[in-house]
Amino acid sequence: MTPVDRSRPALFCDRDGNLIVEKEFISDPAAVELIPGVAEALKRAQAAGYLLFVVTNQSGIARGLMSDEDVALVNQRLSELLANKGVKLDGIFYCPHHPDLTGACDCRKPARGMIDQACSRYAIDLSRSFVTGDRVLDMELARNIEARGIMVKTGYGEIESAQLPLHLKSIRVVSDFAEAVDVILKENNNG
Repeated sequence: MTPVDRSRPALFCDRDGNLIVEKEFISDPAAVELIPGVAEALKRAQAAGYLLFVVTNQSGIARGLMSDEDVALVNQRLSELLANKGVKLDGIFYCPHHPDLTGACDCRKPARGMIDQACSRYAIDLSRSFVTGDRVLDMELARNIEARGIMVKTGYGEIESAQLPLHLKSIRVVSDFAEAVDVILKENNNG
């Protein structure tokens, strides 16, 4: 009897500028504002079998602009807003480092440390997974884990999508997260 592959695809989402409105170094949970359409799109991805993770660089901690507790409260507020819309995240991972202040680490995107944390807890098929975000480093992360990247034009995406390096020119660029999920679900149905 052939063993059954129980691994699932995942959707690794950048937080700021992708799921929530970009507000530089957000540390106040009251300032968390979902980008329109995000909750509904996450719900559709979850219904299609995707595990949902937030992976976010939070260098404001290393810069002394916020604390781990501030980030935890912002992430908790994000989770609450999504739960109110029927979405449960499978995990939120963040990197508190900045290479100029704390030295190199294995968790700061585009390094794969946060993805490896998720993979240590869940059976994830990275080859069927996606990374969404508004920064080139999010797309570099997708490349580093051999997943597919989709860049959104919300947040810093409008500027950064115009600056994609040559090795990332094939990355799909869409208007927002809801459109990214449309693309993901279409590829899922065709693949």
